[in-house]
Amino acid sequence: MSEINWDALRAAANSAMQKAYVPYSKFPVGAAALTEDGRVVSGCNVENASYGLTLCAECSLVSALAMGAADGAGPAKLVAFTCVDGHGNILMPCGRCRQLLFEHSAKGMILETVSGFKTIDEVIPDAFGPRDLEERA
Repeated sequence: MSEINWDALRAAANSAMQKAYVPYSKFPVGAAALTEDGRVVSGCNVENASYGLTLCAECSLVSALAMGAADGAGPAKLVAFTCVDGHGNILMPCGRCRQLLFEHSAKGMILETVSGFKTIDEVIPDAFGPRDLEERA
């Protein structure tokens, strides 16, 4: 964890949170992650009047990750992740978002959580994803 600048990641998450579109819940969320190649990607939640269509900050972050790859930055896996609320407090991603992060994580990705730093495997044990498909091919 020493090479990860968690203060910078939190600052990127807070900056993203400021852009959240939350007219219904009034609960802005920002997320930021570091990629294997040193890029920082971020995202915010975007609500919808049809609540089930709301996009979590993690979804926005993964979309930004994909857009970077599409824009020539190349595909990259996430190695570190943090998520904050409107007051800058650390948030734990929900189960759906943990699966989404797992899908795009490097092995051993570290998350800053409400109970300290944990690996992706600790926050979504026995997850199934791309590495499983590769191993079983």
